[in-house]
Amino acid sequence: MIIGAHTIIYSTDPDVDRAFLRDVLKIPYVEVGSGWLIFELPPGEVAVHPADNNSIHELYFMCDDIHTLREELSGQNVPCTEIEKFSWGQLIRITLPGGGSLGIYQPQRERPASAA
Repeated sequence: MIIGAHTIIYSTDPDVDRAFLRDVLKIPYVEVGSGWLIFELPPGEVAVHPADNNSIHELYFMCDDIHTLREELSGQNVPCTEIEKFSWGQLIRITLPGGGSLGIYQPQRERPASAA
C-alpha cells in the first residue's frame, strides 16, 4: 500500500536550494548524511492531467493566503512573479537561489479530505 510520496527537486546548486527550503521556507527536515536534507511535506494531493508526453511531472506548494506569502517572500528578497488568477486558484512562481523556479498556489476549489 502507498504510505507517502517522495518528491525530488533537481538543482544545479542543491546546497543553496536546500538552505532556502530550510532557512527561508522553514520546512522541517532531517539530515541523512553528507549534507543531504530530506524535507517534510504537508499533506498533499496528486492530479493526472492530459499531456502529449509521459514522464513529465510538476511540483507546486500550496498556501492559505497567496497575497501574504508573496509579500513575506518579496520582503526576504525572493524573486516572485505577479499573482496569476485561474478558476482553480491563484499562482505565483518563485526563483530558487540555484536558478530554478517553483510554483506556489492558493487553491480555490474543493480539496480531498486528509487521511490523517
